[in-house]
Amino acid sequence: TNAQTKLASIFSEHMVLQQNQKVSIWGTDDSKETIEITTSWGESEKTKADKNGNWKLKIQTPKAGGPYSITVNGSKKIILEDIMIGEVWLCSGQSNMEMPVKGFNNQAINGSQEAILNSTNNNIRMFTVKRNPSLTPLTNIEGVWKTAAPNTTGGFSAAAYFFGKKLESILNVPVGLIVTCWGGSSAEAWTDEETLKQFKTIELPTEINKNRPQQTPLALYNGMLHPLIGYGIKGAIWYQGESNLRRANNYDALMKAMVTSWRNKWNQGDFSFYTTQIAPFHYGKKANSAFLREAQLTTSKTLKNSGMAVTLDIGDPKFIHPREKKIVGDRLAYWALSKDYNIKGIDYSGPIYKSMKATDENKLELTFSGSITGLNSFGKKLVGFEIAGEDKIFYPADAKITRKLNVLEVSSAKVQKPVAVRYAFSNTPEFSLFSTSGLPASSFRTDNW
Repeated sequence: TNAQTKLASIFSEHMVLQQNQKVSIWGTDDSKETIEITTSWGESEKTKADKNGNWKLKIQTPKAGGPYSITVNGSKKIILEDIMIGEVWLCSGQSNMEMPVKGFNNQAINGSQEAILNSTNNNIRMFTVKRNPSLTPLTNIEGVWKTAAPNTTGGFSAAAYFFGKKLESILNVPVGLIVTCWGGSSAEAWTDEETLKQFKTIELPTEINKNRPQQTPLALYNGMLHPLIGYGIKGAIWYQGESNLRRANNYDALMKAMVTSWRNKWNQGDFSFYTTQIAPFHYGKKANSAFLREAQLTTSKTLKNSGMAVTLDIGDPKFIHPREKKIVGDRLAYWALSKDYNIKGIDYSGPIYKSMKATDENKLELTFSGSITGLNSFGKKLVGFEIAGEDKIFYPADAKITRKLNVLEVSSAKVQKPVAVRYAFSNTPEFSLFSTSGLPASSFRTDNW
C-alpha cells in the first residue's frame, strides 16, 4: 500500500501542546515505516508503524513558550509551524458549553461585542470538534486549531473562551482549549461502553437514535472523545446536566464513573475536572432541577480533584442558556487557578453546606465551608430558606448570618422543633447566600426525604 504519512487531525499548525509533559503524537503510515519526529525545541524520537500502519510516540515538551515547529519524517515529510507550548484544557458538555461568544440565533451573550472586538491574542487557541456520533470507537476527528481574533472568537465556545482568557491573563502562558460538545447531549452519550455496562438501567444502543443522536449512549464518547484520548491535557471543564434532569438519582454515580474512565484512559493521573452547575430555569411542574443540582454538588464534593462553578444567581427562568458566560468562565478559572496553578488568596468556591445543629431556641445553626472570610447577602434580606419539623412539612424560614465565621441561623415561628433545612430547592428559586467574595452558595438540603 502507499499510505503516506498522516497525523491525527488534532495535530496541526497553531496547536497548543501541554508544557513540561511527555505528550503523545500519533498517526498512520505504510506498515513498518520508520517515523521520526524532531522539534525546534531540540527533542527527537523515532518509532515504527505497526502492521496496520498505526504509529504513536511520546515527546517531551519544554516550559511554556513558542512559536515552535515540529517535523515528522516518514514515507513523506510533514512540517507543522506555529506551535505553542502552554496549558491545554478539554471542554465538554451540551449547549451551554457549545454556545458561542457571539450567541446563538436570537440568543444573546452579555458583552459579546466588546469581547469579540478585544479578543486578538496569539496565546489563546481553540480546536472545536465536529459533531460525529459513532457506535464504534473512532481514532480521528474533524476540526482545526484557530487563534483568538475578531474573525474567529465569535464562533468559539463562550464558557471555554472566557475560562481560557482568564487563565492566559493571569498565568501569561499560551492556553489551548479543545472543545467537544453537542447541544442536548446526555452524560451517557459521553461515556464508554465498559463503564455504561456497570449501570443496569442504561440500555446499550444497537443503532444511533435518528432524532436525537446526541442522546444515544456512548455515541459521542466513541465519535468525539475517544479520538482525543492521549492528547496531553492539564484538566477538563464540563457544562452538562439539563438532559439528565429526569435521571438525577443516578447522575452522581454516572459522572464519577465517566470521569474515572476518562482519567484511566488518558493515563496521566487524576486530572482536574471542573463542572458548571445547571442554572435555574422553568423546567415545568413535573421535574425539580434542584435534585440534579444536588447530584452535581455531591460529585464536586466527593470526586477527587473536582470542583463546581455555581450559577444560581445568573440563571433566567425563561431561558435555558444563561447570558453571563463570562461569569461562568471566570468561576471555573478560579478553581483551576487555585487548585492547578497554586494561586493563593482567592476564593474559588461559594459557601458549601457542611453541618447542622439545633440550638435551645428552636433554631438550627448551619455551618459552611468554602469561603475565606465568611458569608454575605450583600445588603439584601436572606431569602430562599425553608425549615421543617419531624412532620416533613416545610415553611418559609428566617435566616441570619451569625458572628461566627461561616455560620448561619435558621428558624420559623411555625416550626417548634426543626430538624431539616432546604435552601433554593426548586426550579427557579429565590437566592441570597454568597461568600464575601461574591460567589454564590449552591442550592442544598439537610434531609434526604
